Amino acid sequence: MAGTPDETYMKEALDEAKKAMDKGEIPVGAVVVLGGEVIGRGHNLREATGDPTAHAEMLALREAARAIGHWRLIGCTLYVTLEPCPMCAGAVINARVDRVCFGAFDPKAGCCGTLYDLTGERKFNHHPDVAGGVLNDECAALIKEFFSKRRAAQKEEK
Repeated sequence: MAGTPDETYMKEALDEAKKAMDKGEIPVGAVVVLGGEVIGRGHNLREATGDPTAHAEMLALREAARAIGHWRLIGCTLYVTLEPCPMCAGAVINARVDRVCFGAFDPKAGCCGTLYDLTGERKFNHHPDVAGGVLNDECAALIKEFFSKRRAAQKEEK
């Protein structure tokens, strides 16, 4: 069984997250889908670029906008392995993304309902649909593995 479309695209986002992990970045990956086609991909590159905005979502949204030639990503779904932070949730709202589908919940920075609900804030002019917890276990396991290895490496340095 191939799984639902949400699971299929989340697996694509997980592939992006693994690329980030291979580069020593926090393993978050994202893809933007329009009409059944991936039009944007990204994985965290903050350390590699020194850019605080180089989150997976931001990079995927930028690539998607270039692909369609417009900043309004109407009709698009963003798949991301970790619940978007305030910056990324704000970008989703500003880009008019129709839907956000995320994997792991983020109690420290999640702004699609966990810590805050920017995407559900009725005062904003756009309100994407949100689905959380898609392939949660796989998404969360990757992040836990990354931080576990990081803590072990820091312990060895001491």
